[in-house]
Amino acid sequence: MTDFLSQYHLLGLFIGLCTFLIIGLFHPVVIKFHYWFGTKCWWWFLLLGIAACAAAVSVPQLLWSSLLGVFAFSSFWTVKEIFDQEKRVRKGWFPDNPRRAAERSATEKDTV
Repeated sequence: MTDFLSQYHLLGLFIGLCTFLIIGLFHPVVIKFHYWFGTKCWWWFLLLGIAACAAAVSVPQLLWSSLLGVFAFSSFWTVKEIFDQEKRVRKGWFPDNPRRAAERSATEKDTV
């Protein structure tokens, strides 16, 4: 497949398309993971990003190395987005998990 993409000068376009799809995949992942786990799951994405970076460095093929790099840095960006999602939920832009709402209000009372 890589030979075909390289021969017809489509490798860059294919990597661009896959980048678009990876970033698009992470948008609903942020929303769902925040809904179910809150900000506690940020370190999962950090570890996932570190693992993908290690894989990107160890894979010799340009295509797979590039896609793993995009996946890694999308995971790192998700760490930030998980905390931003918390702010968006507090503003009412996204629904809050009712199970976690009670947990959050108890935490906010403790900090005041």
